[in-house]
Amino acid sequence: MMERKSFWQSGDKKTLLSAFLYFDVSFMIWVLIGPLAVVIAADYPMDPVQKANLVALPILGGSVLRLVFGFLSDYIGPKLTAQIGMVISIVPLVMGWQFVNSLEQLYIVALLLGFAGASFAAALPLAGQWYPKEHQGLAMGIAGAGNSGTVFSTLFANRLAMHYGSWEIVFGLAIIPIVTVLILFTLFARNSPSRPEPRKPAEYALVMKQGDAWVFCALYAVTFGGFVGLSNYLTIFFNSQYGLAPIRAADFTTLCVIGGSLFRPIGGYLSDRIGGARMLTILYGGAALMLACVAFMPPLPVVLALLFVGMMCLGAGNGSVFQLVPLRFGRELGLMTGIVGAAGGLGGYALPLVLGQLYKSVGSYAPGFLCLSAVAAGAMGLIIVKQIGWRKGWLSRSDSGNGAPAAASGVSTASAKL
Repeated sequence: MMERKSFWQSGDKKTLLSAFLYFDVSFMIWVLIGPLAVVIAADYPMDPVQKANLVALPILGGSVLRLVFGFLSDYIGPKLTAQIGMVISIVPLVMGWQFVNSLEQLYIVALLLGFAGASFAAALPLAGQWYPKEHQGLAMGIAGAGNSGTVFSTLFANRLAMHYGSWEIVFGLAIIPIVTVLILFTLFARNSPSRPEPRKPAEYALVMKQGDAWVFCALYAVTFGGFVGLSNYLTIFFNSQYGLAPIRAADFTTLCVIGGSLFRPIGGYLSDRIGGARMLTILYGGAALMLACVAFMPPLPVVLALLFVGMMCLGAGNGSVFQLVPLRFGRELGLMTGIVGAAGGLGGYALPLVLGQLYKSVGSYAPGFLCLSAVAAGAMGLIIVKQIGWRKGWLSRSDSGNGAPAAASGVSTASAKL
C-alpha cells in the first residue's frame, strides 16, 4: 500500500494560495455593500426591507452565477473560469464608482457583484482537485477561508468612505486589489493534471436525482447562508438595535466575521480527523443555541460574544460540509461545488430578507433570530438522520480507506448504492 504523503507534500501550494487569494479578494468585493449600507442610506433613504434587499441582491446574483461557474469549471477549467470572473467583477466596481445616481441603479450594481460571489465555484475545485481524499477537508478549508475577505470590507469600507467623504470611492479603490490578484493568479495558478474530464449534460441531471445532492444543498444553505447573510446584515443590526455609528457597527461585525472565517479551515481539518458528519452535528447545535440566545437581545458585549461563537460554528460548518462533498461526489466536484454553493448563497439571500421583514412587521429582531435558530436545529436533525445511512455506505468506505470511495465511483455507481 502506497505511503500517504503529508498535506504539504501533496498537492500544489502555489495553486492553493492562488485559489485562496482569488476567493479572498472576490469575497471582499461581493460583500462590499453590506457594511456600506448604513452610509449609503444617508444618500438614499431606505426602510428596513429596502436595506435588506440591497444587501441580499449580491448574494442572489452569486447564487445563480455559482451554477454557471460550476459548469464552466468542469468544461473550460477552474483557472480560466476564475480569470473570467475577476475581469467581469471589475464592471460593477466601475459602475458603483462612477455611474450610480439612484437606488435602482445601485440595485443593478449589487446584483452584478454576484460575479465576485460566484468565485467559490471555481476556487474550491481549483484547489481541491490537487489533493487526495485524506486531505480534502484541509485543502478546501484553506481555499474556502477566502471568505475572510469579508473582514477587509467590514473593517475598511466605512473608514475609507468617511475619510474620502464618499462611499462611491470605495468601489473604485477595490479595483486595485482585484487587478493585483488577477495578475498573480494568472502567473501561479495551475489546473490539476488529474482534473476529471467534462461530463455530459445528461450526467449532470443524474447528480441532482440523488438525494445526497439535495442534502448537501440544505446543509450548506444553513452554514454558508448563515455566515454570509449575517456578514452582510450585522452592520445594519448593530446600527438599528444598539444605535452604533456606522464604523463601530462595522467593527463589531468584523469581530463576528473573524470567528467564522478563521474556523472554516479548522472545521475542515477537524472533519478530516473525526468525520464531517460528526462535526456538523456539534456545530449546528452550537449555532442553534447561540442564535436562540441572541433573540433575547442581551447587552451589547454579550450579544457580540454569542454572535462570535455562532459565526464560528457556521464558518467551521462550511469547512465540514466541503470535507464531505468531495468524498461523495469527487468526479463531479466542479458541478457540485457550483450547485451546493448556489444553495448556500440562496440561504444567505433569504436571511437578510427574513430579519428585515420581521423587524419591519413587529419592530423586533427576536422573531427573526428565533427562526434562524430553528433552521440550524433542523439541520442538526437532518445530519443526525442522514449519517446513519451514510455510515453503511460511502462514508464507511471513505473512513476506512478500503476500496474506492464513492467519490471515485461515478454517478451510476453512486446512484445504485442509494
